[in-house]
Amino acid sequence: MKSFSLSMLPFETDTVLGVVTKTFYKVMPRVVPDQRSRFDNDELFRKLSREGEIKYTGFKDRPIEERQLRFQTECREGHADLAFVATGINLQLQFKSNSWSENPDDRLVAPDFVDFDREPGKVHLKSQFILNGVCVIWRGWVDLNRLEGNGAIEYDAERAMVEANSLQQQIDNYNRQLRDFDDRQRRYQEEQERRAEAEAEEHST
Repeated sequence: MKSFSLSMLPFETDTVLGVVTKTFYKVMPRVVPDQRSRFDNDELFRKLSREGEIKYTGFKDRPIEERQLRFQTECREGHADLAFVATGINLQLQFKSNSWSENPDDRLVAPDFVDFDREPGKVHLKSQFILNGVCVIWRGWVDLNRLEGNGAIEYDAERAMVEANSLQQQIDNYNRQLRDFDDRQRRYQEEQERRAEAEAEEHST
């Protein structure tokens, strides 16, 4: 089975890359500059955008009856561990609306994210997250007895635009900080040179 490198972020996650200078930090971008192009051309996204088999992977060492109960409980809480069988990828999906909000009270388990009523014996699920720098929506269903089902991801154009604007603001802010740092360095160097010239002139007299 071919392996894929991936990173997954819920919308509320922030990641600090590290110190660029001693005076400020650079925040690692959550999305790539051209999300649509990556979604359309990357092999991983092409595979996951086709509906494929999924399985619940939680509590594998427990009896099936207990796993069934735990799965339903987790869904009602707004999360579950699911594996994409075709790729072998395991993801902990969050089934909550407003998943990008910084306020936990805004992130709610809504009926369009967890729906036990649409079909008897199944739960229909929806999750929004950032996968390998691209905003996506996963939609699928799981049989409550077999703990297996089907699902696929799609491009989340609305959230991608919001994240792209945030990325541009990060870039602009970083460039502004870098220019300010360079200006301070230049002024400091000029001051040092003036002092050195003044001291040399003083010694020569």
